[in-house]
Amino acid sequence: MSTLLLIDDEEGIRKVLSLSLRKDGYQVLTAENGGKGLESFRRNLPRVVLTDIKMPGMDGIEVLKIIKQIEPDTEVIVITGHGELELAIQALQLGASDFITKPVSDEALSIALKRAEQKLEMKRRLKEYTHDLESMVKAATDELRRRYEFEDKLIQASIDGIVATNEKGSVLIFNEGASRIFGYSRLEAIRGMDIEDLYPAEIAREIKEGLYGRKYGEEHIFRWKEINVKVKDGQEMPVRFSGAILYEKEEVVGSVGFLQDLKEIKRLEQDLIESERLAAIGQTVAGLAHCVKNILYGLKGGVYVVNTAFKSNNPEQLKTGWDMVNRNIGKVSDLVMDLLNYSKEREPDYQRCFLNTIAGDVCDLMDLAAQEVGVKIIRNFDQAIGEVALDPKGIHRCVLNLVSNAIDACHFDLDRKKDCVVEVKTALEDKDTVVIEVSDNGCGMDEEVKNKIFTSFFSTKSGAGTGLGLLVTQKIIKEHGGTITVESEPGKGSTFAIRLPLRENF
Repeated sequence: MSTLLLIDDEEGIRKVLSLSLRKDGYQVLTAENGGKGLESFRRNLPRVVLTDIKMPGMDGIEVLKIIKQIEPDTEVIVITGHGELELAIQALQLGASDFITKPVSDEALSIALKRAEQKLEMKRRLKEYTHDLESMVKAATDELRRRYEFEDKLIQASIDGIVATNEKGSVLIFNEGASRIFGYSRLEAIRGMDIEDLYPAEIAREIKEGLYGRKYGEEHIFRWKEINVKVKDGQEMPVRFSGAILYEKEEVVGSVGFLQDLKEIKRLEQDLIESERLAAIGQTVAGLAHCVKNILYGLKGGVYVVNTAFKSNNPEQLKTGWDMVNRNIGKVSDLVMDLLNYSKEREPDYQRCFLNTIAGDVCDLMDLAAQEVGVKIIRNFDQAIGEVALDPKGIHRCVLNLVSNAIDACHFDLDRKKDCVVEVKTALEDKDTVVIEVSDNGCGMDEEVKNKIFTSFFSTKSGAGTGLGLLVTQKIIKEHGGTITVESEPGKGSTFAIRLPLRENF
């Protein structure tokens, strides 16, 4: 039941209207003047007030003003007499919900109250909607703030440096990682720096082109690359950089760059290179000392045999000892030449020559040595190979090393029932590549040996080789831009294949 306050100085009107209103379901409070009406209003705060305009003392207009000050949402209906239209209009301008004229009819009163109730209901709903909307806005604002704070913490906590700019290239975001790299504080960077102050000229130009000239949809990502940036103290810092142009609704809004500090990694790489260099020197010195020691043993043995032959006047023994001395002098010569070839940086001495001629010369040179150990050399040359541009001396040395090794592989094979064969084959693989293959059916190699044959001073010849031949061969082939591969199986033999690119303009 709604409470209604009725203020009227005429008792008869109060009684009649009270009866009618109670009949309509209202709990009616009455007051005979404005002052008592306001006292009752302050105590009970009714939602609807029905007041006469003309009353002795405080009139209805003054009552309306005070009620609106106390409780603006209260609906006030004023009761006017005939000819008081101006007062009625003034009351509406001051916030009255409606006015009715005397004598008050039940129908007019009912309509006015119904309008007042509708306004109250609308205000109630509006309040609820407003409250709900404010709650939703607050929740959305809190979520946005939480996300912003989370993203800001994420950016600031990143180990990588993050630098974001606006569409003009001015720095907007400069996280702690960026401060560690560049040495500038966040405020220094944000208050007046742009990409040209931070990045190398080439990177800054690429970003500016993206900001000013690139259309939406074009490539706008800068792939990871190593660059040097100039830091606050003027030194250069190695970093990995990537970045992107940022768009919003197809409009460029800025750029972002990610930087990874490589200073420690570069230091560790340098330390590793130095460690590997020292290890390589140690291995080389140890291998060289071992090789020289073997040769010295051979020389001492030869000298001993020679001296013994002199004392016993034995010409045959003298020849044997002298041959031993000569072989070991040859080993010293081979070792020195291999070391020189391996250690010296050189460009191939390209000349017009015939690959088949080089391969044939090697076969001729090694034929006698092969026959002495029961090995047959087979030539299989591709006659389609014409004149090509190669370093003939270098390639001759490579083929000679492979053929010599192939003969030794047959000689060291324990299977004496084999017909030992070494095949030297040339082929034009395609219009850009020639191939030289040296195959044997000797002792072959297991995986462990295959993995070591291109390391320094490794030899399976028990002191007969320098351990540098294949290294020198590999180096010469690489200098030509070619490759060398090997396939081998224990007991069945090996095949070394050299592929050399043909030079068109020579």
